[in-house]
Amino acid sequence: MSVHSIALLTRDGERLSFPCAEDQSLVEAAAAVDLFLPVVCREGGCGACRATAQEGEYHLGPHSSAALSAEDAERRTILLCRTYPRGPMSVGAPFDRSRILSQAVRPRGGAVTELTLVGERTVRLCLELEDEGEGRAAEFEAGQYMELEIPGEGVRRAYSLANTANWDGALEFLIRLQPQGRFSGYLERRAKIGDRVLTHGPLGGFTLQEHGLRPRWFVAGGTGLAPMLSMLRRMADYQDPQPARLYFGVNRESELFALDELGRLAEELPGFTLIPCVWRAGEGWQGFRGTPADAVRADLAALGVAPDLYTCGPPALIDAVERAAREQGVPDSHLFSERFLPSVA
Repeated sequence: MSVHSIALLTRDGERLSFPCAEDQSLVEAAAAVDLFLPVVCREGGCGACRATAQEGEYHLGPHSSAALSAEDAERRTILLCRTYPRGPMSVGAPFDRSRILSQAVRPRGGAVTELTLVGERTVRLCLELEDEGEGRAAEFEAGQYMELEIPGEGVRRAYSLANTANWDGALEFLIRLQPQGRFSGYLERRAKIGDRVLTHGPLGGFTLQEHGLRPRWFVAGGTGLAPMLSMLRRMADYQDPQPARLYFGVNRESELFALDELGRLAEELPGFTLIPCVWRAGEGWQGFRGTPADAVRADLAALGVAPDLYTCGPPALIDAVERAAREQGVPDSHLFSERFLPSVA
């Protein structure tokens, strides 16, 4: 079996090299030399490990078209967990070197402190990490996620954090209850205050970028609001001067949530604008009617700016927002995204 050299170029300019056999995925080969890349499902289903094949030949294994479309694949976008080299490769990663761990994530236990229905089939889950002799501190960057393990089942699901790093061990998640979902079933039928939930993380490279005073536009579909809320809270804590706006999209008004918190952020964060977008709005809706992609396209055309654009939500939303941005001349270097797909298996 042939072994090839892989050069992984991170977003912040670091270059990492490792060998990879043709029957190994890039994720497996990196882990073999203690480079643990930010991945979630490892099965080509979620799109969290998208990267760019800059040079070299490869085979792309079976994957979900929602995680990686044929159009994206033609542009040499790859999934690290489903890419097998056929020669030396150079790969551009959309995350910094600091997002690559040198050892597997150590799980930490956390107790359920809140389980509240905050919108139509949307739950706020709060945990408090255990003190394991080194304090309770919850250390992570705004925009990252955790894998939560269903008590007694060993099944993990990835959810973005909605709060910011803190010394109290507090973790906040906004979770959409999916029909037949394993974690959703736990939350609906068995979860109770005091339950011990294992957490794995933090993980992920969907974090704020420092590009001077360039405006930051955040686009969230449903519970894709969680990492945006974390980033906006972080901006408020640091009193970041960049103008910011949030396009928060749902299908119906009843699905909106966290509006009180977003209202408080508007008071704390100068230059922040909230644009709720309802696709199937009722007659009494006074806000934007349509999808966040529609609103972004209109505002980019009207305002003539090229902001940093952060998008989190289903693949169709991300594709539509990025297509609208490119149509208005926003370069790919300004686009950052985290796509998610509901998992029920």
